[in-house]
Amino acid sequence: MTQDALHSNAGNFWANQTGGEANVLTYLARNLLIVIAKFLSGVTVRWVDCQPDTCQRVYFANHTSHLDPIVIWSSLPPQVREVTRMVAAKDYWEGGPIRRFIANKVFNALLIDRTNISIRRTPVVIMAEEMSDLYSIIIFPEGGRTNGDEVLEFKSGMYHLAKKRPDLELIPVYLDNMNRILPRGNVLPVPMLSRIVFGPPLWIETGEKKDAFLARAREAVLRLKDL
Repeated sequence: MTQDALHSNAGNFWANQTGGEANVLTYLARNLLIVIAKFLSGVTVRWVDCQPDTCQRVYFANHTSHLDPIVIWSSLPPQVREVTRMVAAKDYWEGGPIRRFIANKVFNALLIDRTNISIRRTPVVIMAEEMSDLYSIIIFPEGGRTNGDEVLEFKSGMYHLAKKRPDLELIPVYLDNMNRILPRGNVLPVPMLSRIVFGPPLWIETGEKKDAFLARAREAVLRLKDL
């Protein structure tokens, strides 16, 4: 059977599940992926001057692997996971029926269309609207994956989101060793030990300029590297 046929059959299978069956599948898939993510990453989690909370937050982290948002989300306590959505690229996560099911039904991901951006519907506007007064989100301000050896300068989107929603707690997150589990270009992950460090919250300050804020946020992530 060809790969296209496999994708087609998988798409038909998910599409045919409704009501209670769909809810059970979602529940099982969610818990299975949490177990797999924790197994593959061997992750240890540390909270520094910060505790898990269901209040609205923006978790912002360095980015080295497609597994990053899944591992962060899986590392949150269940009640926090329920109100936390990872922000991800729509073109990647809608690249097939299985990915689409995982993103939309399992993770309730906030998918951003990077090919269809308008002035009125920027990613920042979409994130703010989708968060409403309930959800927290997971973002990666570098704008793309790195090789894990450095944290790139942050893009301006995080600054504009903080300006639009100054009430949100901004939680720095440092991911260590994730790039070795699923390196760029690899399809199959390799189980490794990794860690996640959640740091103390920060907020944008009144009158703070974009470059100063982004540098301060980036430094907050870097400080967690050696903890």
